[in-house]
Amino acid sequence: MGDSKAWSVEAEGVVLWVRLTPKGGRDALSGVETLADGRAVLKARVRAAPEDGRANEALVALIAQALGAPKRSVQIAAGHTARLKKLFIAGDPASLVAALEKSCASNDG
Repeated sequence: MGDSKAWSVEAEGVVLWVRLTPKGGRDALSGVETLADGRAVLKARVRAAPEDGRANEALVALIAQALGAPKRSVQIAAGHTARLKKLFIAGDPASLVAALEKSCASNDG
């Protein structure tokens, strides 16, 4: 388990970096990956195609479900049309981080 995290804690919630694979066959989180530049990202895949924002909507739903947060609290802050996305999840940072760590741990390997 590395020190690099795919998220950072803010006053009002958590910023999460995600690498999204659309048309991935299933909706799932598959652990944390370190990019060539050293940044850590949470790997996510969704069944939806990257058309008309459907993959982004599926990602928001997937993250909300994984963290036990309402969909309205998950926002794509940057990277709407890119595979790398910056999300902001509003809520209690401690419980969000705990849910992220649990979610990543259960999907490693």
